[in-house]
Amino acid sequence: MTNATFSDDLEITDIVIRKTTAAQQVADGLSDLILSGRVVPGQRLREAAIAADLGVARNTIREAIRLLEFAGLVRVEVNRGVVAISPTRESLSSLYSARLVLESSAVSDLTNKIAVAKVRQAYETFIASVSSGDVGTIVRNDLAFHSAIVALLKSPRIDQFYAQLCRELRFYLVFLSVKDSQFVRISGVLDEHKPIMDAIEAGDAERAKEEVSNHVRNNEQRVASLIFRHLPHEDSQSA
Repeated sequence: MTNATFSDDLEITDIVIRKTTAAQQVADGLSDLILSGRVVPGQRLREAAIAADLGVARNTIREAIRLLEFAGLVRVEVNRGVVAISPTRESLSSLYSARLVLESSAVSDLTNKIAVAKVRQAYETFIASVSSGDVGTIVRNDLAFHSAIVALLKSPRIDQFYAQLCRELRFYLVFLSVKDSQFVRISGVLDEHKPIMDAIEAGDAERAKEEVSNHVRNNEQRVASLIFRHLPHEDSQSA
């Protein structure tokens, strides 16, 4: 019996290129609102109101919500419906623990000069953006710098996982920056990140690991001490 092969009969012209669905467009728009700080952690997203405001079907909004849920930006709660993600002390600790493991592991091998150069590029972009005063840009470039560090592991799967962590963390950091104008301190950016970059470029894995660990732990303490101050009492309880 002859085994059928797909490669011989493949018709490229059978592939249909479709435009982005309405649900994806709604999801992208809501994602922008969430990540810009205009939605606060724990805030309800009312499907009916969104559908009415946009003039689209409820099913479209439900599909958009599913996409946001998959992206980790919203969750569905009993009796409350769809809400923007909100941290508990346990979940925030878990997020930073994952960061610590990945970033510390990533700087254990600093021999790839091309990869290190990409970290430097991300660092310079981040530092240059600080003077802009644009919170969203600063936070995005900050996390892009840390993503470039994790990319030293040369694992696309880990990069994808870290990107999901960054989406959640970006939401919290922008929220804090909007609530507290001093959260993003221009004067403190170099002090916090330059030692990491210097150690990486020097190829000093032990020092880089120490600097990364100090930064992640200090950032966790700072975020945790502030974010629960701005959230409703029920969100500040341990999970």
